Amino acid sequence: MANVSDVALRRRFKAWAGWTLAACGAVVASVTLAPWPLGLFGGALAVTMISIAAIDSRHFIIPDGLVLTAIGLGLTQAAFLATQEILPAVLMAAARGVILGLAFWGLLKGYERLRGRPGIGLGDVKLAVAAGVWLDWPMIAVSIEIAALAALAVVAVCYLRGKRISRTTPIPFGTFLAPAMWLGWLLQAAVPEMMFGIAG
Repeated sequence: MANVSDVALRRRFKAWAGWTLAACGAVVASVTLAPWPLGLFGGALAVTMISIAAIDSRHFIIPDGLVLTAIGLGLTQAAFLATQEILPAVLMAAARGVILGLAFWGLLKGYERLRGRPGIGLGDVKLAVAAGVWLDWPMIAVSIEIAALAALAVVAVCYLRGKRISRTTPIPFGTFLAPAMWLGWLLQAAVPEMMFGIAG
């Protein structure tokens, strides 16, 4: 009979194997569905976001290095996509990031004051900044909704499977927001290209 350490090791291996497969699939989807070479940015975003999701799901931490990588890639993409002046495009992306980050920070502080405990972490606030850099406003809303619904679905499944869930049960929101952010980028990048191809 396998001991406890063996079972834990197998679970950890299965989890990381799952995250690795998810990252590979997201990279393939990015470079396949998005126009070239935009898909390369999406592939890099996919690896970064899946890494964030995997780490946050296990340790409830969103590493600053990965968030800064995402922000840097997003600003580079904004410069690449600029049709005229590069600086205004980059500043616009940065402004979205700052505004969304401030909105999440306000949510953090407001919930903390109302409930006496934080509802989201500072890592989620920083991740929101990255989301603002990468996504347009409509897709930001879509991505946040996808993340929230996914989190609620997972909580519901855990509850139905007998796991004790309370108001204070910690939920790693970054685990859901990070992949939703990549999915939002994919919809933002690929759908217009697909519609153009159908119309053509």
